[in-house]
Amino acid sequence: MPTVTFRDREIECETGAILREVLLKADMSPHNGRATLLNCSGHGTCGTCAVEVTGDVNARGRRESVRLSVPPHDADSNLRLACQTRVHGDVAVNKYPGFWGQHTDRDPES
Repeated sequence: MPTVTFRDREIECETGAILREVLLKADMSPHNGRATLLNCSGHGTCGTCAVEVTGDVNARGRRESVRLSVPPHDADSNLRLACQTRVHGDVAVNKYPGFWGQHTDRDPES
């Protein structure tokens, strides 16, 4: 079983699980602030679950690539939408500041 490391916690999940669902099931949110309540519920349209992911996951799909190319995101930021990311092996996840988690120039959680 793959392990997702997020905010100093390790969460086991099934191979192919959607990252957003793994985090929410573990009472961990891929959202910042009010985005916890104001989001698209995993449809890949709002962009508020953007996170940095290191490890074995699927490639970006079209919907994710399109959403991450629209401000405030930057297509070159290497962020992923947790709702569109499938976990295939062990991964480490970082959430950056900002409503959309878009401030990659700052430390996570600051």
